[in-house]
Amino acid sequence: MATGAWPVAAVTLVLLLCSSIPKSESQQEYVNNKQLNCSNHDTNATSGNLCNSVPSCISYLTFKSSPDYNSPVSISYLLNSNTTVTAAANNITDVQSIPVDTLITIPINCSCSGLYYQHNASYTIKIQGETYFLIANNTYQSLTTCQALMAQNTYGERDLVAGLNLNVPLRCACPTQKQSEAGFKYLLTYLVSKGETVSSIAEIFGVDQQSILEANELSNPSIYYFTPISVPLKTEPPTNLLRAAAPPNDSPSPPPPAAEGDSDSSKKWVIIGIVVGVVVLLLVCAALFFFCFYRQRRVQSPSPTPPAKAFSGPTHKQSEEMTLPTTQSWSLSSEGIRYAIESLSVYKFDELQKATGFFSEENKIKGSVYRASFKGDYAAVKILKGDVSGEINILKRINHFNIIRLSGFCVHKGDTYLVYEFAENDSLENWLHSVNKKYENSVSLSWVQRVHIAHDVADALNYLHNYTNPPHVHKNLKSGNVLLDGNFRAKVSNFGLARTVEGEGDEGGFQLTRHVVGTQGYMSPEYIENGLITPKMDVFAFGVVLLELLSGREAVGGSKNGAGEQMLSVTVNQVLEGDNVKEKLRGFMDPNLRDEYPLELAYSMAELAKRCVARDLNARPQISEVFMTLSKVQSSTMDWDPSDELERSRSVSQISDSR
Repeated sequence: MATGAWPVAAVTLVLLLCSSIPKSESQQEYVNNKQLNCSNHDTNATSGNLCNSVPSCISYLTFKSSPDYNSPVSISYLLNSNTTVTAAANNITDVQSIPVDTLITIPINCSCSGLYYQHNASYTIKIQGETYFLIANNTYQSLTTCQALMAQNTYGERDLVAGLNLNVPLRCACPTQKQSEAGFKYLLTYLVSKGETVSSIAEIFGVDQQSILEANELSNPSIYYFTPISVPLKTEPPTNLLRAAAPPNDSPSPPPPAAEGDSDSSKKWVIIGIVVGVVVLLLVCAALFFFCFYRQRRVQSPSPTPPAKAFSGPTHKQSEEMTLPTTQSWSLSSEGIRYAIESLSVYKFDELQKATGFFSEENKIKGSVYRASFKGDYAAVKILKGDVSGEINILKRINHFNIIRLSGFCVHKGDTYLVYEFAENDSLENWLHSVNKKYENSVSLSWVQRVHIAHDVADALNYLHNYTNPPHVHKNLKSGNVLLDGNFRAKVSNFGLARTVEGEGDEGGFQLTRHVVGTQGYMSPEYIENGLITPKMDVFAFGVVLLELLSGREAVGGSKNGAGEQMLSVTVNQVLEGDNVKEKLRGFMDPNLRDEYPLELAYSMAELAKRCVARDLNARPQISEVFMTLSKVQSSTMDWDPSDELERSRSVSQISDSR
């Protein structure tokens, strides 16, 4: 070939390559939850935003602060951004601590790399068990996808080990010509939160809803939470995105800053404010004094206020059994009785006898728990001995859909009868383990039901650990204490061992005890060996319950080689380590599922369970991380089609037969 022909050939080749690159009037095809299926590589949406004629630009990401990344320094390190610029964009200092779940914006340089725009970061795997799915959707909060990670790293899913460094392509974009002509200067990658819509997101940033729809090739405003969406902006995003996203309805706007010439006026108003504050404080103190005096006189009055009614049953001012105890045989301390009366219904013993058919065997649910009917409304009555005021005081303070609700109680001849909401489908233990199964001929729990149950239990624990004051540790989580209502929604029950733990740090405090009590297979090593009580002991027990949901096996069972009892928390390590992990996982899964489950999601849940049951409590995730991961698994499960898995199984079977 002549030398002069090379430039012509090169130009021709470039033109051919350019003509083959997909063009996009918008930025991307909306991911539509496809980023949760790591085996799906058939769409541009999971790879990134298509490049246009702009080679690079300033773009923005959003990120919710987490326990591990809660300052501009740590977040910038994770996202490979400039710390000072990130701090300035959010009107905070470089080292300022950011409250967990606060949404901030991160300015980054977005460049075209091949077909797609991206901002490059790197991540070093910290612990064994991290997967592309968890890194993309949990650590990086869907700013990348597992598909993009797999495409830009040479390591296979099973080759990920602690200390390995990964390339992380963060999704971003530059405005198209059409967007620039409309006045848009930036594109922001926004993580959709639960309950948000295209309309509400458009309102946050002061843009037109249609511009967001067009930027994401959306024909309708239906979007999923935990998914990234591009938001075109005409100006830089607000410096306090959290306040812009969720302003208090009744909070007044902050006053404008005073000018230099107004310093004397400002001082005068400060003095007036102090005087007014002192006067108000004196008035409040006086009011509290008279309130306490009046309350003390009311306590001496013989007519207490009637408590709230439970179910459809009767409400009484005071049961005939509620005279103050004169012996130590009472189940409730007098202090516990006083607190319980304030918020719970007090039943007469003969009312409970009538409701339970005189505690007949026909109405016996399990142990000392009986089904009761109050005017057609079912409840569960549990008979307890000893001082149960601790359990009552905990249950009457907490309120969550996935925690069993205590409605009332009765004290009779030294026993306490607690009245709970009724769970029609008994315990999770009865549904999972054939030995204890109450409904031998019933249909087994489906994959979707198991994921929902796991999510419900994690939701309840997340509430106990992070949203009660002080935080609570259940201490006795197991499948037998997870009840299922008529819709198979999980309710955590049995708070007899629950404790409050107060303290600083990610663990929420700890306590030590010499009285170690619990159920074998669910108790964490640090609790058994040292009596250490922390929220991480609930995480360990939850990991065991998660393994029960996956395998259908009991927490402690006989090993296949006849070597005696083996902990389920130990078995999972044998399944997920070494070669042929997928084949071993299929053998580990509950046969009652009949292979009707998505293997990738099952693997993600098994890896999560493995982390939860780590021997070292510091290696276990916090329950908030567990809950977030299961929320994503649940979201992906809702889009999963069982027929796809069935067809895949048939294909594998046909291949095996042909061999």
